Amino acid sequence: MTNPRGTSILLSDFVTLLRQPVPLLALGFGSGLAPKAPGTVGTLAAIPLYLVIAQLPLPLQFAVILLSFVAGIYLCQSTADALGVHDHPAIVWDEFVGFWVTMLAVPLLGMQPTVVWIVAGFILFRLFDILKPWPIGWADETIHGGFGIMLDDLLAAIYAGSILSVLLWLSPAIY
Repeated sequence: MTNPRGTSILLSDFVTLLRQPVPLLALGFGSGLAPKAPGTVGTLAAIPLYLVIAQLPLPLQFAVILLSFVAGIYLCQSTADALGVHDHPAIVWDEFVGFWVTMLAVPLLGMQPTVVWIVAGFILFRLFDILKPWPIGWADETIHGGFGIMLDDLLAAIYAGSILSVLLWLSPAIY
């Protein structure tokens, strides 16, 4: 991998980073190092933690996700600085939090997470995170730093969660 300065980022650099708690989280416990589709792999890695968060009372779920978003600003900025690349593909904490925000639609409608809704939330979040319709793309290109890294995924999650809410509302008896 290379950074914008044209210098290589070696696998040993990532291994060194993974020994530190801040980049370990920002790199999604190593899931962001997937050679293909690190954002998708990072989102998949977020699912087990989501299943833990989903067991909490709703106010506590909100608190954990809010804290994860705020901490993510620092985690992503610090790791981007260490890598010398703004929003390096290996930084996937934003995908973790984005998926968790998407999945808040489930308890808000009084539902329990099922495989169907987890898969639907995953697909919807990845779709919006990849396609980046307005204002997601605008935020991604315009707002920099750790807040910018986190913001575009938050916006993608709001889009995905809104559609997931409609799907949940339309078919509660099915699943």
